[in-house]
Amino acid sequence: MKKKENIWIIQILILSFTISIIFSLISETAIPNVSIAIGILICLIFIFIGIIFDMIGVSVTASDEKVFHSMASKNVKGAKMAVKLKKNASKVSSFCNDVVGDICGIISGSTGAVITIKIIDKFGFNNLLTTVIIMGIISAITIGGKAMVKGLAIKNSNKILFNFAKVLSIFNRK
Repeated sequence: MKKKENIWIIQILILSFTISIIFSLISETAIPNVSIAIGILICLIFIFIGIIFDMIGVSVTASDEKVFHSMASKNVKGAKMAVKLKKNASKVSSFCNDVVGDICGIISGSTGAVITIKIIDKFGFNNLLTTVIIMGIISAITIGGKAMVKGLAIKNSNKILFNFAKVLSIFNRK
């Protein structure tokens, strides 16, 4: 492996660890102290974030870099960022799909476990049945949502990447 690849792997490991801790802290401190409805909302937010980042990751890999070079030559806001993202498509896709997407999947599962315990305690439902149903719902929403946006991401890859690049360019201080 090249030295650059090794550095990227170390960076992604550190970033994954950091994001996971932040999301876990949010989940573990918020969920036990909120109502079941708010807990479900927080779980859905984590699922939604995972779906959105999966869509972005697919869009980056499916987009056409030439379109953004043309826009960048005309100084269109966000076009240079889109070129940069596209040139680093494998890293961007890995970050979006694997880091953010997978962490959101794990956190939504642990959030679902806390919600399950709250529901069982409050309503006295069967442990096994409640756990299986809630985990099944979380998995179905996550997988179904990601399947739904994949085709959309491929079909509208340039548009999605450009909009994401415009948002990121707001935070870029160059």
